[in-house]
Amino acid sequence: MALIASESIEIGAAPEAVWAVITDIQNAANVISGIKQIEILEAVPGPTITGLKWKETREWMGRDAVEVMWITDARAPAFYKTRAESHGSIYTSRMDLEPTQTGTCLTMKFNCQPVTFGAKLMWLLTGWMAKKSLCKVIGQDLADIKAAAENAS
Repeated sequence: MALIASESIEIGAAPEAVWAVITDIQNAANVISGIKQIEILEAVPGPTITGLKWKETREWMGRDAVEVMWITDARAPAFYKTRAESHGSIYTSRMDLEPTQTGTCLTMKFNCQPVTFGAKLMWLLTGWMAKKSLCKVIGQDLADIKAAAENAS
């Protein structure tokens, strides 16, 4: 897989408080300014979030982008992984929480694996532009999460 982006932020809140913010997918549009709408497609019972599936609408490069995403693995309050498949590519991301002396270091990693010929060609031609834009989006998402977690603590 091609690593597109990896960004980290220090948050002045315990990992459990950060975990509560990042796993509240239903209310993510109220926390993350780039998300316009969330629609839960498959809820999961109990304490696990693995298997949770949702449709997310956000603005991407001036247009609305809609992706169906799901959580493939999780261990509270340490990490969760997501997957989405669209436009001939497989997208995976991982949110990692590391305790620090002052709170939590939250890292988001995003990967793209072009599968079809068309997706591979687009990646070759525009991958650099997508990476630059994605780094900005991830940075803003992390800043929004930081504000929410620190305000809740």
